[in-house]
Order: sequence, then C-alpha cells, then structure tokens
Amino acid sequence: MAPTLSRLSRFHRLMLTITLMVLFSGCAQEQSTPLIPKAELFGNPVKTQARISPDARYISYLAPNNGVLNVWVRTIGGDDDRPLTTDVGRGIHQHYWGPDSKHIIFPQDVDGRGNDHLIVVNIEDGSTRDLTPFPNIRASIIVVGPNISDVIMIQMNKRIPQLFDAYTLNPTTGELKLVAENPGTVAGWIQNAEFEVLGALAATADGGFQLQVRDNPQAEFRPLVTWGTDDGGRAYGFTPDGKGIYIADSRGADLVRLKVIDIATKEQTVLAAHSEVDLGEVMINPRTHRVEAVAFNKDRNRWTILDSSLVSDFESLRTLGDGQFMVAGRDDADEYWMVAYSADVTPIEYYLYERKTQTATFLFSGQPSLKNAELASMQYVEIKARDGLHLPAFLTLPPGVPAKNLPLIVNVHGGPWTRDSWGFRSDVQWMANRGYAVLQINYRGSVGFGNHFMSAGNKEWGGKMQLDLADGVAWAVNEGYADPNRVGIFGMSFGGYAVLAGAAYTPDVYACGVDMMGPSNLFTFYRSIPSYWTPFLKILTQRMGDPVADSALLVERSPYFSVDKIKIPLLIVQGANDPRVKRAESDQMVDTLKANGREVEYVVYENEGHGLARPENRTDFYKRAEKFLAEHLGGRVEK
Repeated sequence: MAPTLSRLSRFHRLMLTITLMVLFSGCAQEQSTPLIPKAELFGNPVKTQARISPDARYISYLAPNNGVLNVWVRTIGGDDDRPLTTDVGRGIHQHYWGPDSKHIIFPQDVDGRGNDHLIVVNIEDGSTRDLTPFPNIRASIIVVGPNISDVIMIQMNKRIPQLFDAYTLNPTTGELKLVAENPGTVAGWIQNAEFEVLGALAATADGGFQLQVRDNPQAEFRPLVTWGTDDGGRAYGFTPDGKGIYIADSRGADLVRLKVIDIATKEQTVLAAHSEVDLGEVMINPRTHRVEAVAFNKDRNRWTILDSSLVSDFESLRTLGDGQFMVAGRDDADEYWMVAYSADVTPIEYYLYERKTQTATFLFSGQPSLKNAELASMQYVEIKARDGLHLPAFLTLPPGVPAKNLPLIVNVHGGPWTRDSWGFRSDVQWMANRGYAVLQINYRGSVGFGNHFMSAGNKEWGGKMQLDLADGVAWAVNEGYADPNRVGIFGMSFGGYAVLAGAAYTPDVYACGVDMMGPSNLFTFYRSIPSYWTPFLKILTQRMGDPVADSALLVERSPYFSVDKIKIPLLIVQGANDPRVKRAESDQMVDTLKANGREVEYVVYENEGHGLARPENRTDFYKRAEKFLAEHLGGRVEK
C-alpha cells in the first residue's frame, strides 16, 4: 500500500533527523577532549562551604552523608572528621556557627516550598532542634556577631506572612525575642554592635527605598537617605562609633560607590569608587565594624584595600593563583581566616590562612576529580547592541576543537537583576566539554554596570533585553565562532522566560531551547509571587510593567500569548513546589504548545522547588538536556 501523505511526512522528517545526527556527530568527533562524566560536574561536591568556629578549634563543612549534603565537623589540625546531621531529603546548603562555638545553625526547607526553618545542632552530641517551629513561616539569619556571645539576630514572617520582623534568638535555650516589628514597608533591618535595631531599609510608595534610623529601640524611625527607582543603594551597617552608616550609593552619579554618611549632619564621604562598574563585595571586620576592603567586578573580581594593615595578607593570598579569593569566615580573635579560592578552570578550593605566619594551608577542593580534567577558559568580551549599548559578556570555547563555526548555547542568567561573572561554572564546563561554545551576556537590566545600564531594561522583558541576546548571537556568528544554524538558548527563572521569549519573539535565531522554571504569562506570574515579596511589588511593576496600566505591553511580552510564533523544539523543566515561579506557569505553556502542535518535552520534579537541589534530579535533568541539545545542535553525549 502506498504511504499516506502524513506517513510520508513523518518518514521524511525521520530521514532528515538521521542525516543531521550523522553530520553533527562528524563535527563532534573532531573534539579530542575526553568527556567529563555528568556525575562529576553535577553530583554533590565531595566537600564544600568550609567554616571556622569562633574559638578557632573546629572546621565545619558540608559533605554527603546518606547521599545528600550534611554538616560535618573536625578539629583543626586533626583527622577526626564526623557527620553532625543525617538529613536524607533535599540536603543542607547553608550553615553558620553559633557564637558559643558549641552549636551550628542551618536553614532547612521541605520539598522546595521556600518555608525555611532554622535548625540548631549541638556539636558534642549531635542533637538537633527546630528553633522556629511555626507553620508556614520563613526564617533567615541576619547576623551572628562576635561581640554577642549568647544570641544571634534573625528575621521571620511569623506575625504577618507578608512582613519580616527582627528577633534575637538564643541557640542554646531557644529563647526568641521580638526586637523590631515591621510597620509594613521594611525590607531589611540594620543593627549596631549591641544588636539594637537602629536602622531599617523601607520601600517607598514610588518603588524606591529609604534608609531610616532611630536613636534608640524605643524611638520612632526617621528618614536619612532616599533612593529613587533608578538609583542604586543599600546599607551595610553602622560605623564603629555608631555615628555613621556605610552605604552603597549612586545618587548624583551613574555608578554605585561606597560612602559613609554621618547620621547627625547627613554629610557623606566617598570611600571607594570605580570608573566603569558598580561597587561589588564589601569586606567589613565583624568585631571592629571597620571596612577593610572592597571589590569591583568588570572582567573579574578585583580587591581594593582600604585598611593598610591587610596589605601583606592580601599579597600572600594572591599567591594562591591567578584566580579569585574571598575571606569566607574568621575566628573571633581574627588570627585565622577561612579563604575560598576559585578560577574559571578551578572549582572552589578552601584554605585555612594564619595571619601571624601569613601561610595558607590547603584544606580541600569541592570537586577534586576535575583537577586533571581539560576544562575550558572563560574570556571577557564586549558586544555592541543594535542601539549602541555595550554589553559585557563571557565567551567559553570548547577545548580540543577549532574555534570556528561551532554550535553555540546562549546561557541566560536569571534575576533578571543579577549578573554573570567570570569564574567556575559546572553548567558552562559541561556545555563546552560537549562541544558547544557558550555565551553569557549581561543584557540591559543586569546589575553591576551603572544606573543607565540597569534602567535601560525597564519594561523591556521580551523587548530590548531579548534583542540583546540576539545581538550577542549575531556577534558570535560574525566573529566566526558560531554556526548560525546551530544556536540554542538555555536558562533558569528569568533565564527560562528568556528561552520562551526567544522562541516566540526571535524565532529564527535559535534552533532549540531549554527552559527551567521560567514564567510564561506575566499576568499570572505577577499574581502568584510569594506574599513576602510585597515590599518589592512596586519596583517589580516599574521594571517589568504594571498588569493594569501596562496590560497591552504584558500581553505582548508574555510568550504564552505568542505560541503561534514558536517553531523550535523546547525542553521545559519545572519544580512542582516552586514558590517563585509556580507550576501553573509551565503547565499552561506546555498545554498551549501541545494544543498548537508544537514540539515540547516537559519534565516535572515533584519534590523540587525553584531549582534542582537533589542530585538524582540534577543527574536526570542534565541527561535529558544533553540528549536534547545533541539531537538539535549536534554536541556530544555521554554514553
């Protein structure tokens, strides 16, 4: 019987797919670099997040126990490593020493719902207790201070779900004391050395923020600094004498600078500034409350020392290598520093640095199996957008293959109000190892490059922000790096939105897309955001668009309403318990794609939230993504 037209169409599609796979496999075979197993890139680190106890007796870290990350501890100079916790779920991903050096506190979430509780573990007997045992709350640590030996400061939305109040918490007794009640606008609290809450960062009616202060815990707050919606600013804390506050501030300039402002006179003094980028990390001594160093990040993180007594320390730490380091912790006496070091081809390593001898003792690498792997270098580039804006970006080329006419993946950062930076990235190394060039573009709206760059992204979701990504692809093609017929787009959160928007609004640029937990409909996304984002709603509407006043714009910029324009295959991934981008965002997009006959693969992880915390889910996702990208772009696949 002669084949029907539909059967003939499927046959031709099958033959075309086989032909493309043969052609692509020929390209991939040119890469001589050995494949790095996905388990080594995306499995749990062997050890990570080293911390030093306040009394400098112990080192703690996170490492697998029962197959998931748990808290471990060992005596400094000893080999008595032992696990303190036995979690078998999503694992533990942050931990902090209590001020008495007898307890470790860590936030614990269940199935990714975002309701973090603070759990304490006794390092002597391993007993644990929930310090915030209240239903449907989210708690986080504000500060653990060396000047206060019995309590830490936390914030929690126990009283009203939309608002975070400030509390002191005794990890030993569990005593919880409300020290500052949120009037309805406060997005962050600022305390002095005695844990008195004398400062607050409050949202203003127009979408900006205001730094407020008071003279004592019983007094009313009064305004000190007001930032508009297009200003960059934040507060770091009080000066040692309590008479001033360190702030990041861009008012009157395009770039954010470090200042100190006198509370009584409002006189401001610039302490550090850069000619091209915003202020980055600020290193403040936790005991003296003096600013010691600041970092500025254009092509990579570079430190400027403000306290001359640290010059020799930083010179010694720079000998660790040509990468980046940061002080991840210190003991109360400030005699020992925990130092984290990494580079683009070096996964994070930890060193114990002794200031007296200025020697750094290597502790461990998070991924030691990658030490001898042939990893790909990340290079800083600048791309000119079609309207003349210069876009800072990073290009990673696959080793072992000529840097010409390669399949390209545009790896879009989330946020969108974050940024991509130079350094080690497992996902980037995975892509490069499989034969793809990787382009990470700081599109307009990304932070770190001044007010003008940030505000250029206002109401440009799916608009000029999306065109920036397309301009990056055009640059890579014109430079000869990328094959225009083999370009994919990959991202999570806002990056996932950019995948859907790229498929809908620039459908001829990409051959496929991988969306992880990206919003599809800006109206439903806006209505479903967590209640504790309330202080940020106004700034969200300023940046994204108002669902009422800008309804026509949000229809135009919601990929859900433009499914008919999509013609590339998509892989969509969702965490069922995601509190930020609800499952409905992906469900409705997939249903509409299927109803319109579009090619889509959909995976829902029932025990995940916003991201993939469980190693078995990460392994499953990257296995699927690797196969999907190879099918449509021609990269290599691990057998």
